[in-house]
Amino acid sequence: MSKFPQGFMVGASTAAHQVEGNNIHSDYWVQENVEHSQFVEPSGDAVDHYNRYEEDIRMMAEAGLTAYRFSIEWARIEPKKGEFDDKEIEHYRKVIACCKENGIEPIVTMHHFTSPAWLISMGGWENEEVVDLFANYVKDVVERLGSELNYICTINEANMRLQLAAIMKKYMGSMGGGAKDAANADAMKKMAEAPKQDAPKEGDVQVGLNQAAKKVIKELYPDIKVGITLSLHDMQPEAGGEDAAAKEWDEEFRHYLPYIADDDFFGAQSYTRQCFDAEGNKYTPDGVELTQMGYEFYPQAIANVVR
Repeated sequence: MSKFPQGFMVGASTAAHQVEGNNIHSDYWVQENVEHSQFVEPSGDAVDHYNRYEEDIRMMAEAGLTAYRFSIEWARIEPKKGEFDDKEIEHYRKVIACCKENGIEPIVTMHHFTSPAWLISMGGWENEEVVDLFANYVKDVVERLGSELNYICTINEANMRLQLAAIMKKYMGSMGGGAKDAANADAMKKMAEAPKQDAPKEGDVQVGLNQAAKKVIKELYPDIKVGITLSLHDMQPEAGGEDAAAKEWDEEFRHYLPYIADDDFFGAQSYTRQCFDAEGNKYTPDGVELTQMGYEFYPQAIANVVR
């Protein structure tokens, strides 16, 4: 049986909003607390990782993990535009130190889904000003924490918008009616019908965020390894479905290659496979186990995607 090479890291990953709790300045917090929210319940305290990170990281070490990728919450660092919170920087400094004390490599993600509410009020990621705003936020964090880091992921799953649109359409199609379903459908309709993203071009906000952040990080700390992650499906076509699968793979991954070619690493995230029939239509095989998200339970996907 082959073994992992020396220095191979096995770790865990979290998104700040999903685990920290009380992320009151973020866009998701706002969405969770509006009438007819599409969220089943507000995040509230979540699992209180913000206060219990020492216990959580200690358990990671006890489980044999050697790396922890966690996100720094932009909405905590810059709760109001142009106002940076020193107390929150110090909180994340303590998280980094706790990782090291437990023999765990801290890997920081600068953006993992959630954004400051004030940014969304400006048009969010559709506003090209966000490139400079994101770079300013990254600069503030890296100036103060960069000396303690070896790895930074700029954006988690930068291609998720396309996949979310597909999820929204599927969700809307399965609704059973009623007032709340109608309200949810109306709220999701705009997302589901949003114009499909073209392949990234120079100056696109999504690509610009990664490149602007990487420039800032490398100017401050050239030795920090910088990369991005994408959400990728394991494409499995039947005979006749190859062209459709190749088109999907290009849209999901290959067209990003020129824009991440100079990154130090690439993060591949995979949750399931995507099957294509002879006519090129996507389908889920009959009788398979599904997750709560409606994905086929197919753990082999991550190995196939990495290969």
